[in-house]
Amino acid sequence: MFTAHTIQDPRIRPGQAFGGLPVPPSVEILDVTMSAGELTALHASPVVGEQVKGSVLCIPGFTGSKEDFYPILPLLAELGWDVWVYSQRGQADSFAPEGQRSYTREQDASDACALAKIISSAVGVVRVHLLGHSFGGLVAQAAAIAHAERFESLTLMSSGPHGWAGRHDLDRKMLLDNPESDLWTLNNPSKADAPDSELDELQRFLRTRSKRTSRDQLLQTIDELAKVHDTSFEVKATGLPVLVFHGENDNWAWPQEWQRRMARIIGARYEIIPDAAHGPQSENPGLTATLLDDFWSQTFLERTRR
Repeated sequence: MFTAHTIQDPRIRPGQAFGGLPVPPSVEILDVTMSAGELTALHASPVVGEQVKGSVLCIPGFTGSKEDFYPILPLLAELGWDVWVYSQRGQADSFAPEGQRSYTREQDASDACALAKIISSAVGVVRVHLLGHSFGGLVAQAAAIAHAERFESLTLMSSGPHGWAGRHDLDRKMLLDNPESDLWTLNNPSKADAPDSELDELQRFLRTRSKRTSRDQLLQTIDELAKVHDTSFEVKATGLPVLVFHGENDNWAWPQEWQRRMARIIGARYEIIPDAAHGPQSENPGLTATLLDDFWSQTFLERTRR
């Protein structure tokens, strides 16, 4: 454990809210300077001077961003965790280099590893817990395989062992056939040109985020999600404690059986969150925070016993 303190690192500076959703009062908005550009991030931690159980880094999924974690961040901070989540390169208001080759899984994983190193230096810990949601779970696996020494544990939330060919072919076709449009607009034609007053708060945010998200990032991520190489055995070889979990109604992306099988191969803890689907961090944040607190706390106890 360590004591929460004000972050003083020249690479981490105050940022600006994005997208119009209410920011939880205990959450800081940050910009983080990386070698290739600025990543936008959120940070929630126990009040300064309180004991902190450990630091956590969260990675959002395909078409997602850091704001997907708004509901759970204050809960994790109240439970004693120093939590960071960022928008990946090309997502929302993070830096967006040109060209699809700037968005390979290896590039995304490199960002995660570099950010973990920055956080460790800023708060004075050796390793951080790593959590990936959906496609962010594939990125998290690649990061853990590349630099297991930077991480305390790995959590895969509503994610799977590999992608699947053809899953996003329609999205790819729509993007290529409509180079001036964005994915949310293409999937919601009846709302595409509606004034803000006719959309609810979440719809306005989703439209704004989609228009700011890089097309190169979306196209390359679709390619990454088509790859079927199973990394379960590589993850197991890292020796990291692993948690695999999803909502009980998660039928949107990876089949639940794939996730159960991945957990068995890795030797991971496997859990199902009730009253949730693909995004348990926002659909049932209370039970999700309780599960994560239990898993991360257990990994700390097990490490101290060794």
